[in-house]
Amino acid sequence: LIVLGATAFAPRAVFAQAKQAPVLIGWLHGDSRESSGHYLAAFKEALAALGWKEGSQLVIEERWADGRYARLQSLAEELAAHKPAVIVATPLSSVPAASKAAPQTPIVMASGGDPVERGFAKSLARPGGMITGVTSFTADVAEKHVELLLAAAPKVKRIGVLGDSASRTSASWNNSQKEAILRAVAQYRVEARFAEAANPEEIEPAISRLAKEGAQGLIVMTSPMLRNERQRIVKLALARRWPVVAGVGEFAEDGALLSYGAERLANYRRAAYHVDRILKGTKPADLPIEQPTKFELVINMKTAKSLGIKIPNSILVQATKVIE
Repeated sequence: LIVLGATAFAPRAVFAQAKQAPVLIGWLHGDSRESSGHYLAAFKEALAALGWKEGSQLVIEERWADGRYARLQSLAEELAAHKPAVIVATPLSSVPAASKAAPQTPIVMASGGDPVERGFAKSLARPGGMITGVTSFTADVAEKHVELLLAAAPKVKRIGVLGDSASRTSASWNNSQKEAILRAVAQYRVEARFAEAANPEEIEPAISRLAKEGAQGLIVMTSPMLRNERQRIVKLALARRWPVVAGVGEFAEDGALLSYGAERLANYRRAAYHVDRILKGTKPADLPIEQPTKFELVINMKTAKSLGIKIPNSILVQATKVIE
């Protein structure tokens, strides 16, 4: 992670509030509490480690969109009405909603696409506004997904790729993922077929289209909606005996062959660090937006066995977690 070197200042109002009355932190998340509550737990644990006691020193006001992104603006406005000292917003599509609802409130992003490309920051090193935090913008990881899939299942010659056509995280991020996959399939001399779903109801038709086009395995592009629907996606893919590769560990835990991507819990812990710095007086404009340096590879050996796949030792030795 980027080493932060910003000089802190200490507005008396915020510092006094932290001592005398609980500081209110807004939490705006595009997913559901059921699917992403462990991220909130990691955030709270990190705040506690920094000395913040929930209840006596801070209160977290939560809002969850349950994957319905059209709700984000109204949820952000509900949070803004409570006048929080900081709003934690994730994924990236939550950030403009929070910023619009509370333009003078520091916003800490916890994951998502490229904040500079979206115009939320002047640069990662010096954001220059009210938005800072952590990004998981790592589109090149998509090349690694192709590499891992073909190393585990070398007989695959046509890879299906499932994307989210309605994702507002960052259009350029989606394009970057696609471009990375196309570079990788050209290198390995295999083919890729792309299909998109705008909502959960379109997932099954999209996977059916990939099947008709001869897909033999599936890569799931990064998207909050697709992550929420991972059990449905994995079930549909395994019914076709497709190995599945995705970017978050929950996919592998729910039956995908493997997952590789930024360690998201670490991102939320670092978001807590940003909140701590802001509450103690550092301007968000001076807090660099961090990129992930921790990545995790999760392998589901149960799925490998059911598909008749022998995971090479070259992959096993890289694994962060192996599900037996």
